[in-house]
Order: sequence, then structure tokens, then C-alpha cells
Amino acid sequence: MKMTAGVTKSNEGMEDITWNILGQTYVPKQWSEHSFSWHATLPSGTFVPPHIHPEQDEFIYVLEGKFDLILDGSEAIATPGDLIRLPRGIPHGIFNNSEGTNKCLFWVSPARKLYDLFWGIHNLGPTANPAEVVELSAKHEVDFLPPPEDG
Repeated sequence: MKMTAGVTKSNEGMEDITWNILGQTYVPKQWSEHSFSWHATLPSGTFVPPHIHPEQDEFIYVLEGKFDLILDGSEAIATPGDLIRLPRGIPHGIFNNSEGTNKCLFWVSPARKLYDLFWGIHNLGPTANPAEVVELSAKHEVDFLPPPEDG
């Protein structure tokens, strides 16, 4: 997959693709061997549980809303205009604990298997079997962390 020159319009995705990823909307903007980017809309109360990308660096540019983050065991907050940097191998979780919708631009480098993962979990819905999502993600180089132990 070689990147081509062009413009992906603001309200469109590549080839008119829109994914429903566990209640969040992802719209792919660019995909090549070296990078993959997508616009994401995270409704209030949605999140991406703590996980690791062992083979990719990930970035999130916040467009709207406030993100609560867990970055390598520490808490952080990101607001519009902030860039979240997530080096490969660093555990991170992304949460919309606000009452509004959050919008952002994600990208990873290199692309690896993430594009294929999103096709795999597209439309599993909010009642998806977590074990199935974790297993599928691991096959696509995203390792979800176990929930923290209480007490």
C-alpha cells in the first residue's frame, strides 16, 4: 500500500469508510505502509482501555473536548490543540469522562496491522465480548492490559 497524493475532505474518509469501533466513530484519512491516520469521535463515557502498541508510535491531536489519560501509569489531561505522544511499548488508556463529545485525529507509525484490526472489530457494538476483542487485538499487535486489581 503506497500513499498517493491528494486531499481527503474534512467530512469524508478514504473510500467513504466509516467504522463503528465499540461505540466510537473512526474515519480513516490516510493509510500506507509507513503511517495510518483516522479522525475519531468519542461520545461521552467512551474510552479506549489501557493497552500497548509494541510495534508503533501513536499520536493524538485533540480537536474538541477533554481527554483523561493514563500514560505509563501516570494521569494526564489533554484539551483542544494538545498533541498526545504515545511511544511504542508505553501503556496508555484514553477516556472521555466529560459530558460532551470528543473529536481528535489519531495516527500511528508504522501502520502495521491496525487498519485490519479496525475492520475486524467494526460493528461489534457496545455489547462485544471483551475476550474476543482482546484476542483479535493481540493478533493485530495491540496488547490490552488486564484491569487493575481492587484494593
